[in-house]
Amino acid sequence: MKGVRSILDQNAFRFDTQKSTPTNLSRMLEKRLKTVGPTSVLFYQEPLHIVRGEGVWLYDDSGNRYLDVYNNVPSVGHCHPKIVEAVCRQMAELNIHTRYLHGAIHEYIERLLDTMPSKLNRMVMTCTGSESNDMALRLARHWTKNHGVIVTEAAYHGNTSAVTEISPSSLKTSEPADHVFVIPVSEMPQAPDEAKTWFLDKVREGIQTLNDRRYGCAALIVDTIFSSDGVIADPAGFLKPSVDFLQSKGSLFIADEVQPGFGRTGDHMWGFARHDIAPDIVTMGKPMGNGFPAAGIVANDRLFASFNDEVGYFNTFGGSTAAVAAGSAVLDVIEEENLIANSKEVGLYLKNRLTDLAHKYEEVGAVRGAGLFVGLDFIDPSSSGTPDPAKTSKVINALRQNGVLIGAAGKYGNTLKIRPPLCFDNSHADFFLNQMERAITETR
Repeated sequence: MKGVRSILDQNAFRFDTQKSTPTNLSRMLEKRLKTVGPTSVLFYQEPLHIVRGEGVWLYDDSGNRYLDVYNNVPSVGHCHPKIVEAVCRQMAELNIHTRYLHGAIHEYIERLLDTMPSKLNRMVMTCTGSESNDMALRLARHWTKNHGVIVTEAAYHGNTSAVTEISPSSLKTSEPADHVFVIPVSEMPQAPDEAKTWFLDKVREGIQTLNDRRYGCAALIVDTIFSSDGVIADPAGFLKPSVDFLQSKGSLFIADEVQPGFGRTGDHMWGFARHDIAPDIVTMGKPMGNGFPAAGIVANDRLFASFNDEVGYFNTFGGSTAAVAAGSAVLDVIEEENLIANSKEVGLYLKNRLTDLAHKYEEVGAVRGAGLFVGLDFIDPSSSGTPDPAKTSKVINALRQNGVLIGAAGKYGNTLKIRPPLCFDNSHADFFLNQMERAITETR
Protein backbone atom coordinates (compact mmCIF):
# COMPACT_ATOMS: atom_id res chain seq x y z
CA MET A 1 0.00 0.00 0.00
CA LYS A 2 1.35 3.38 -0.97
CA GLY A 3 1.88 5.62 2.01
CA VAL A 4 -0.36 8.19 3.59
CA ARG A 5 0.26 11.66 2.18
CA SER A 6 -0.34 15.13 3.58
CA ILE A 7 -2.95 16.88 1.45
CA LEU A 8 -0.96 20.11 1.55
CA ASP A 9 2.13 18.30 0.31
CA GLN A 10 0.32 16.49 -2.49
CA ASN A 11 0.08 19.46 -4.85
CA ALA A 12 2.72 21.77 -3.41
CA PHE A 13 5.37 23.58 -5.41
CA ARG A 14 8.90 22.75 -4.26
CA PHE A 15 11.09 25.81 -3.95
CA ASP A 16 14.19 23.73 -4.60
CA THR A 17 12.95 23.25 -8.18
CA GLN A 18 12.46 26.92 -8.95
CA LYS A 19 15.44 27.13 -11.32
CA SER A 20 13.42 25.16 -13.85
CA THR A 21 10.46 27.52 -13.71
CA PRO A 22 9.86 30.22 -16.35
CA THR A 23 12.05 33.30 -16.04
CA ASN A 24 9.14 35.67 -15.48
CA LEU A 25 8.25 33.74 -12.33
CA SER A 26 11.74 33.22 -10.89
CA ARG A 27 12.07 36.63 -9.22
CA MET A 28 8.59 36.43 -7.74
CA LEU A 29 9.30 32.95 -6.41
CA GLU A 30 12.52 34.15 -4.82
CA LYS A 31 10.66 37.04 -3.18
CA ARG A 32 7.98 34.62 -2.00
CA LEU A 33 10.53 32.36 -0.32
CA LYS A 34 12.26 35.32 1.37
CA THR A 35 9.06 36.86 2.68
CA VAL A 36 6.21 34.40 3.33
CA GLY A 37 7.97 31.07 2.59
CA PRO A 38 8.58 28.26 3.20
CA THR A 39 5.43 27.52 5.22
CA SER A 40 3.07 29.25 2.77
CA VAL A 41 2.29 26.59 0.18
CA LEU A 42 2.06 27.32 -3.54
CA PHE A 43 0.04 25.12 -5.90
CA TYR A 44 1.36 23.18 -8.91
CA GLN A 45 4.75 22.17 -10.25
CA GLU A 46 4.64 25.43 -12.21
CA PRO A 47 3.02 28.06 -9.96
CA LEU A 48 0.46 30.52 -11.27
CA HIS A 49 0.48 34.30 -11.01
CA ILE A 50 -3.26 35.02 -10.87
CA VAL A 51 -4.31 38.63 -11.47
CA ARG A 52 -8.10 38.55 -11.99
CA GLY A 53 -11.20 36.49 -11.30
CA GLU A 54 -14.73 36.43 -12.65
CA GLY A 55 -17.43 33.84 -11.95
CA VAL A 56 -15.88 30.39 -12.37
CA TRP A 57 -12.78 31.72 -14.16
CA LEU A 58 -9.34 32.90 -13.04
CA TYR A 59 -6.84 34.74 -15.26
CA ASP A 60 -3.05 34.79 -15.02
CA ASP A 61 -0.59 37.58 -15.81
CA SER A 62 -0.30 36.39 -19.40
CA GLY A 63 -4.03 36.54 -20.02
CA ASN A 64 -4.58 32.79 -19.86
CA ARG A 65 -7.97 31.68 -18.54
CA TYR A 66 -8.45 28.83 -16.06
CA LEU A 67 -11.64 27.10 -15.00
CA ASP A 68 -11.71 27.02 -11.19
CA VAL A 69 -12.98 23.60 -10.16
CA TYR A 70 -11.34 23.72 -6.73
CA ASN A 71 -12.07 26.96 -4.91
CA ASN A 72 -15.08 26.94 -2.60
CA VAL A 73 -14.14 30.24 -0.91
CA PRO A 74 -15.82 32.45 -3.56
CA SER A 75 -18.80 30.13 -3.29
CA VAL A 76 -21.13 32.13 -5.53
CA GLY A 77 -18.41 33.12 -8.00
CA HIS A 78 -15.21 35.13 -8.08
CA CYS A 79 -15.73 38.88 -7.65
CA HIS A 80 -19.52 38.64 -7.74
CA PRO A 81 -20.67 42.22 -8.47
CA LYS A 82 -23.47 42.18 -5.88
CA ILE A 83 -21.07 41.22 -3.08
CA VAL A 84 -18.36 43.61 -4.24
CA GLU A 85 -20.89 46.45 -4.29
CA ALA A 86 -22.33 45.58 -0.86
CA VAL A 87 -18.90 45.48 0.83
CA CYS A 88 -17.63 48.63 -0.88
CA ARG A 89 -20.79 50.54 0.02
CA GLN A 90 -20.58 49.45 3.66
CA MET A 91 -16.85 50.19 3.94
CA ALA A 92 -17.47 53.68 2.55
CA GLU A 93 -20.22 54.31 5.09
CA LEU A 94 -19.16 52.58 8.30
CA ASN A 95 -17.17 49.58 9.53
CA ILE A 96 -17.36 48.89 13.25
CA HIS A 97 -17.30 45.88 15.57
CA THR A 98 -20.12 44.32 17.55
CA ARG A 99 -19.71 46.35 20.73
CA TYR A 100 -21.89 48.97 19.05
CA LEU A 101 -25.49 48.35 18.05
CA HIS A 102 -26.11 47.86 14.35
CA GLY A 103 -29.34 46.43 12.99
CA ALA A 104 -27.82 44.63 10.01
CA ILE A 105 -26.17 41.91 12.10
CA HIS A 106 -29.45 41.03 13.80
CA GLU A 107 -31.27 40.74 10.48
CA TYR A 108 -28.46 38.65 9.00
CA ILE A 109 -28.25 36.24 11.93
CA GLU A 110 -32.03 35.83 11.97
CA ARG A 111 -31.88 34.79 8.30
CA LEU A 112 -29.20 32.20 9.04
CA LEU A 113 -30.89 30.85 12.17
CA ASP A 114 -34.09 30.35 10.17
CA THR A 115 -32.20 27.70 8.17
CA MET A 116 -31.15 25.81 11.32
CA PRO A 117 -32.91 23.34 13.66
CA SER A 118 -34.97 25.28 16.23
CA LYS A 119 -32.74 24.39 19.18
CA LEU A 120 -29.88 26.30 17.54
CA ASN A 121 -30.99 29.81 18.42
CA ARG A 122 -27.84 31.90 18.84
CA MET A 123 -24.90 32.75 16.60
CA VAL A 124 -21.52 34.36 17.21
CA MET A 125 -19.51 35.63 14.24
CA THR A 126 -15.78 35.06 13.85
CA CYS A 127 -13.32 35.65 10.99
CA THR A 128 -12.29 32.12 10.03
CA GLY A 129 -13.46 28.53 10.21
CA SER A 130 -10.44 27.80 12.38
CA GLU A 131 -11.66 30.30 14.96
CA SER A 132 -15.16 28.86 14.80
CA ASN A 133 -13.97 25.28 15.34
CA ASP A 134 -11.63 26.39 18.11
CA MET A 135 -14.52 28.05 19.90
CA ALA A 136 -16.74 25.01 19.28
CA LEU A 137 -14.20 22.86 21.11
CA ARG A 138 -14.13 25.33 23.98
CA LEU A 139 -17.93 25.32 24.23
CA ALA A 140 -18.13 21.52 24.12
CA ARG A 141 -15.40 21.04 26.72
CA HIS A 142 -16.87 23.66 29.03
CA TRP A 143 -20.38 22.20 28.77
CA THR A 144 -19.49 18.51 29.13
CA LYS A 145 -16.48 18.93 31.44
CA ASN A 146 -14.74 16.41 29.19
CA HIS A 147 -11.71 16.92 26.96
CA GLY A 148 -11.62 14.07 24.43
CA VAL A 149 -12.68 14.46 20.81
CA ILE A 150 -13.65 11.95 18.09
CA VAL A 151 -12.59 12.79 14.51
CA THR A 152 -12.13 11.07 11.15
CA GLU A 153 -8.74 9.84 10.00
CA ALA A 154 -7.90 12.51 7.39
CA ALA A 155 -9.95 15.35 8.86
CA TYR A 156 -8.98 18.99 8.62
CA HIS A 157 -10.66 21.45 10.98
CA GLY A 158 -8.32 24.45 10.92
CA ASN A 159 -4.96 25.73 12.04
CA THR A 160 -5.13 26.99 15.61
CA SER A 161 -3.20 24.90 18.10
CA ALA A 162 -6.34 23.19 19.42
CA VAL A 163 -7.88 22.33 16.06
CA THR A 164 -4.57 21.24 14.55
CA GLU A 165 -4.54 18.56 17.25
CA ILE A 166 -7.86 17.25 15.89
CA SER A 167 -6.81 17.55 12.22
CA PRO A 168 -4.90 14.35 11.32
CA SER A 169 -4.36 15.54 7.74
CA SER A 170 -2.20 18.41 9.06
CA LEU A 171 0.19 16.14 10.95
CA LYS A 172 3.20 15.28 8.78
CA THR A 173 5.32 13.34 11.28
CA SER A 174 3.43 13.08 14.58
CA GLU A 175 0.44 11.00 15.63
CA PRO A 176 -2.84 12.49 16.91
CA ALA A 177 -2.80 13.51 20.56
CA ASP A 178 -3.88 11.03 23.23
CA HIS A 179 -7.17 12.87 23.78
CA VAL A 180 -8.16 12.35 20.11
CA PHE A 181 -9.86 9.17 18.89
CA VAL A 182 -9.60 8.66 15.13
CA ILE A 183 -12.23 6.83 13.07
CA PRO A 184 -10.68 5.10 10.01
CA VAL A 185 -13.44 6.01 7.54
CA SER A 186 -11.44 4.64 4.60
CA GLU A 187 -12.50 1.22 5.96
CA MET A 188 -16.22 2.04 6.18
CA PRO A 189 -18.46 -0.28 4.14
CA GLN A 190 -20.58 1.30 1.40
CA ALA A 191 -23.87 -0.54 1.94
CA PRO A 192 -26.24 1.85 3.81
CA ASP A 193 -27.15 -0.39 6.74
CA GLU A 194 -23.59 -1.64 7.13
CA ALA A 195 -22.23 1.93 7.05
CA LYS A 196 -24.63 3.05 9.79
CA THR A 197 -23.75 0.12 12.04
CA TRP A 198 -20.01 0.39 11.36
CA PHE A 199 -19.85 4.12 12.15
CA LEU A 200 -21.99 3.68 15.27
CA ASP A 201 -19.66 0.95 16.49
CA LYS A 202 -16.67 3.26 15.98
CA VAL A 203 -18.33 6.08 17.91
CA ARG A 204 -19.12 3.65 20.75
CA GLU A 205 -15.50 2.52 20.71
CA GLY A 206 -14.31 6.12 20.67
CA ILE A 207 -16.38 7.11 23.71
CA GLN A 208 -15.21 4.04 25.63
CA THR A 209 -11.57 4.59 24.68
CA LEU A 210 -11.63 8.25 25.72
CA ASN A 211 -13.32 7.29 28.99
CA ASP A 212 -10.65 4.65 29.61
CA ARG A 213 -7.98 7.26 28.99
CA ARG A 214 -9.78 9.48 31.55
CA TYR A 215 -10.48 12.31 29.11
CA GLY A 216 -14.15 11.61 28.56
CA CYS A 217 -15.77 12.52 25.25
CA ALA A 218 -16.60 16.18 24.77
CA ALA A 219 -17.59 15.93 21.12
CA LEU A 220 -17.63 14.22 17.78
CA ILE A 221 -16.69 16.74 15.11
CA VAL A 222 -17.01 15.96 11.41
CA ASP A 223 -17.06 17.84 8.16
CA THR A 224 -20.50 16.62 7.10
CA ILE A 225 -19.29 15.49 3.66
CA PHE A 226 -15.95 14.16 5.00
CA SER A 227 -14.15 16.23 2.38
CA SER A 228 -10.53 15.80 3.46
CA ASP A 229 -11.15 12.07 3.87
CA GLY A 230 -11.86 11.86 0.15
CA VAL A 231 -15.35 13.40 -0.21
CA ILE A 232 -17.35 10.69 1.55
CA ALA A 233 -20.97 11.80 1.32
CA ASP A 234 -22.99 8.62 1.19
CA PRO A 235 -25.03 6.87 2.19
CA ALA A 236 -27.15 9.84 3.22
CA GLY A 237 -28.30 9.36 6.81
CA PHE A 238 -25.48 7.10 7.93
CA LEU A 239 -24.47 9.57 10.65
CA LYS A 240 -27.85 9.68 12.39
CA PRO A 241 -27.62 6.59 14.67
CA SER A 242 -24.13 7.63 15.79
CA VAL A 243 -25.15 11.21 16.56
CA ASP A 244 -28.28 10.07 18.42
CA PHE A 245 -26.19 7.69 20.53
CA LEU A 246 -23.47 10.26 21.18
CA GLN A 247 -25.98 12.87 22.34
CA SER A 248 -27.72 10.34 24.57
CA LYS A 249 -24.39 9.94 26.39
CA GLY A 250 -24.09 13.66 27.04
CA SER A 251 -21.46 14.41 24.41
CA LEU A 252 -21.98 17.05 21.71
CA PHE A 253 -22.03 16.77 17.95
CA ILE A 254 -20.22 19.54 16.08
CA ALA A 255 -21.11 19.86 12.39
CA ASP A 256 -18.23 21.52 10.55
CA GLU A 257 -20.03 23.18 7.63
CA VAL A 258 -17.09 25.25 6.40
CA GLN A 259 -16.91 23.25 3.17
CA PRO A 260 -20.32 21.56 2.66
CA GLY A 261 -22.42 24.50 3.90
CA PHE A 262 -24.32 27.22 2.05
CA GLY A 263 -25.99 24.88 -0.42
CA ARG A 264 -23.00 23.11 -1.88
CA THR A 265 -24.38 19.58 -1.46
CA GLY A 266 -27.69 20.42 -3.23
CA ASP A 267 -31.21 20.00 -1.77
CA HIS A 268 -30.25 21.55 1.56
CA MET A 269 -28.49 24.62 2.91
CA TRP A 270 -26.35 22.50 5.22
CA GLY A 271 -24.58 19.17 4.86
CA PHE A 272 -25.92 17.82 8.15
CA ALA A 273 -29.49 17.99 6.78
CA ARG A 274 -28.65 15.08 4.41
CA HIS A 275 -28.27 12.94 7.51
CA ASP A 276 -31.49 14.10 9.24
CA ILE A 277 -29.62 15.17 12.36
CA ALA A 278 -29.70 18.20 14.65
CA PRO A 279 -26.16 19.20 15.68
CA ASP A 280 -25.42 20.78 19.03
CA ILE A 281 -22.98 23.19 17.39
CA VAL A 282 -22.59 24.25 13.75
CA THR A 283 -19.47 25.98 12.48
CA MET A 284 -19.07 27.81 9.20
CA GLY A 285 -16.40 29.81 7.43
CA LYS A 286 -14.90 30.41 4.00
CA PRO A 287 -17.97 30.54 1.71
CA MET A 288 -19.88 32.75 4.16
CA GLY A 289 -18.47 36.01 2.78
CA ASN A 290 -17.48 34.82 -0.72
CA GLY A 291 -13.85 35.59 0.04
CA PHE A 292 -14.36 38.37 2.59
CA PRO A 293 -13.20 37.04 5.99
CA ALA A 294 -16.43 35.97 7.66
CA ALA A 295 -17.25 32.90 9.73
CA GLY A 296 -19.54 31.87 12.54
CA ILE A 297 -20.63 29.41 15.19
CA VAL A 298 -24.23 28.50 15.95
CA ALA A 299 -25.41 26.82 19.14
CA ASN A 300 -28.07 26.99 21.84
CA ASP A 301 -28.22 30.08 24.05
CA ARG A 302 -27.58 27.94 27.15
CA LEU A 303 -24.18 26.82 25.83
CA PHE A 304 -23.12 30.38 25.09
CA ALA A 305 -24.46 31.71 28.41
CA SER A 306 -22.67 29.06 30.45
CA PHE A 307 -19.43 29.69 28.59
CA ASN A 308 -19.78 33.45 29.00
CA ASP A 309 -20.21 33.12 32.75
CA GLU A 310 -16.72 31.65 33.00
CA VAL A 311 -14.70 33.02 30.08
CA GLY A 312 -16.53 35.30 27.67
CA TYR A 313 -15.72 35.95 24.05
CA PHE A 314 -15.18 38.92 21.76
CA ASN A 315 -13.87 39.13 18.21
CA THR A 316 -12.88 42.53 16.84
CA PHE A 317 -13.50 41.77 13.19
CA GLY A 318 -16.04 38.95 13.55
CA GLY A 319 -19.47 40.45 12.87
CA SER A 320 -18.14 43.75 11.58
CA THR A 321 -20.59 45.71 9.46
CA ALA A 322 -18.53 44.94 6.34
CA ALA A 323 -18.54 41.20 7.10
CA VAL A 324 -22.29 41.29 7.64
CA ALA A 325 -22.75 43.11 4.33
CA ALA A 326 -20.76 40.41 2.55
CA GLY A 327 -22.66 37.60 4.26
CA SER A 328 -26.06 39.13 3.57
CA ALA A 329 -25.20 39.60 -0.08
CA VAL A 330 -24.12 35.95 -0.33
CA LEU A 331 -27.52 34.82 1.00
CA ASP A 332 -29.24 37.13 -1.49
CA VAL A 333 -27.28 35.66 -4.41
CA ILE A 334 -27.92 32.06 -3.31
CA GLU A 335 -31.66 32.79 -3.29
CA GLU A 336 -31.87 35.01 -6.37
CA GLU A 337 -29.78 32.74 -8.58
CA ASN A 338 -31.29 29.48 -7.24
CA LEU A 339 -27.81 28.18 -6.51
CA ILE A 340 -28.86 25.30 -4.26
CA ALA A 341 -31.03 23.87 -7.03
CA ASN A 342 -28.23 24.56 -9.50
CA SER A 343 -25.80 22.68 -7.29
CA LYS A 344 -28.07 19.65 -7.29
CA GLU A 345 -28.80 19.70 -11.03
CA VAL A 346 -25.32 20.43 -12.35
CA GLY A 347 -23.73 18.25 -9.69
CA LEU A 348 -25.79 15.26 -10.78
CA TYR A 349 -24.85 15.87 -14.43
CA LEU A 350 -21.19 16.15 -13.50
CA LYS A 351 -21.21 13.07 -11.28
CA ASN A 352 -22.90 10.96 -13.94
CA ARG A 353 -20.39 12.02 -16.59
CA LEU A 354 -17.49 11.29 -14.25
CA THR A 355 -18.96 7.85 -13.58
CA ASP A 356 -18.88 7.29 -17.35
CA LEU A 357 -15.15 8.08 -17.27
CA ALA A 358 -14.69 5.53 -14.49
CA HIS A 359 -16.24 2.88 -16.73
CA LYS A 360 -14.00 3.91 -19.63
CA TYR A 361 -10.60 4.24 -17.91
CA GLU A 362 -9.28 1.53 -15.61
CA GLU A 363 -7.17 3.98 -13.60
CA VAL A 364 -10.29 5.88 -12.52
CA GLY A 365 -11.79 4.39 -9.38
CA ALA A 366 -14.80 5.41 -7.33
CA VAL A 367 -16.79 8.59 -7.89
CA ARG A 368 -18.50 10.00 -4.79
CA GLY A 369 -20.22 13.16 -3.64
CA ALA A 370 -23.34 15.29 -3.50
CA GLY A 371 -24.21 18.46 -5.38
CA LEU A 372 -21.18 20.42 -6.49
CA PHE A 373 -18.84 18.54 -4.15
CA VAL A 374 -17.53 15.43 -5.88
CA GLY A 375 -14.51 13.19 -5.36
CA LEU A 376 -12.87 10.96 -7.96
CA ASP A 377 -10.24 8.37 -7.05
CA PHE A 378 -7.23 7.38 -9.10
CA ILE A 379 -6.07 3.81 -8.59
CA ASP A 380 -3.28 1.58 -9.86
CA PRO A 381 -5.01 -1.17 -11.89
CA SER A 382 -1.75 -3.16 -12.02
CA SER A 383 -1.65 -3.37 -8.22
CA SER A 384 -5.14 -4.57 -7.25
CA GLY A 385 -6.59 -1.08 -7.42
CA THR A 386 -4.45 0.49 -4.68
CA PRO A 387 -4.54 4.30 -4.35
CA ASP A 388 -2.34 6.09 -6.89
CA PRO A 389 -1.41 9.57 -5.63
CA ALA A 390 1.36 9.86 -8.25
CA LYS A 391 -1.22 9.57 -11.03
CA THR A 392 -3.43 12.06 -9.22
CA SER A 393 -0.61 14.58 -9.04
CA LYS A 394 0.17 14.13 -12.73
CA VAL A 395 -3.46 14.68 -13.68
CA ILE A 396 -3.71 17.78 -11.47
CA ASN A 397 -0.70 19.35 -13.17
CA ALA A 398 -1.84 18.28 -16.65
CA LEU A 399 -5.20 19.93 -16.00
CA ARG A 400 -3.42 23.09 -14.86
CA GLN A 401 -1.53 23.18 -18.18
CA ASN A 402 -4.83 22.68 -20.02
CA GLY A 403 -6.76 25.45 -18.25
CA VAL A 404 -8.38 23.73 -15.25
CA LEU A 405 -7.49 24.25 -11.58
CA ILE A 406 -8.19 21.44 -9.12
CA GLY A 407 -6.81 19.89 -5.92
CA ALA A 408 -6.50 16.59 -4.06
CA ALA A 409 -7.92 15.02 -0.92
CA GLY A 410 -8.13 11.68 0.86
CA LYS A 411 -5.94 9.65 3.20
CA TYR A 412 -3.54 8.79 0.38
CA GLY A 413 -3.93 11.99 -1.65
CA ASN A 414 -5.39 10.06 -4.58
CA THR A 415 -8.80 11.76 -4.71
CA LEU A 416 -9.52 14.70 -6.97
CA LYS A 417 -11.55 17.21 -4.95
CA ILE A 418 -14.05 18.73 -7.37
CA ARG A 419 -15.56 21.78 -5.70
CA PRO A 420 -16.27 24.68 -8.09
CA PRO A 421 -18.21 27.89 -7.36
CA LEU A 422 -21.95 27.26 -7.19
CA CYS A 423 -22.59 29.19 -10.41
CA PHE A 424 -20.94 26.32 -12.30
CA ASP A 425 -23.15 25.18 -15.20
CA ASN A 426 -23.28 22.27 -17.65
CA SER A 427 -21.08 24.03 -20.20
CA HIS A 428 -18.39 24.49 -17.56
CA ALA A 429 -18.79 20.83 -16.60
CA ASP A 430 -18.35 19.81 -20.24
CA PHE A 431 -15.16 21.85 -20.56
CA PHE A 432 -13.81 20.27 -17.39
CA LEU A 433 -14.76 16.76 -18.45
CA ASN A 434 -13.12 17.15 -21.85
CA GLN A 435 -9.91 18.37 -20.24
CA MET A 436 -10.11 15.61 -17.63
CA GLU A 437 -10.23 12.94 -20.32
CA ARG A 438 -7.35 14.62 -22.09
CA ALA A 439 -5.30 14.71 -18.85
CA ILE A 440 -5.97 11.03 -18.12
CA THR A 441 -4.67 9.98 -21.53
CA GLU A 442 -1.70 12.42 -21.51
CA THR A 443 -0.47 11.03 -18.19
CA ARG A 444 -0.60 7.36 -19.14
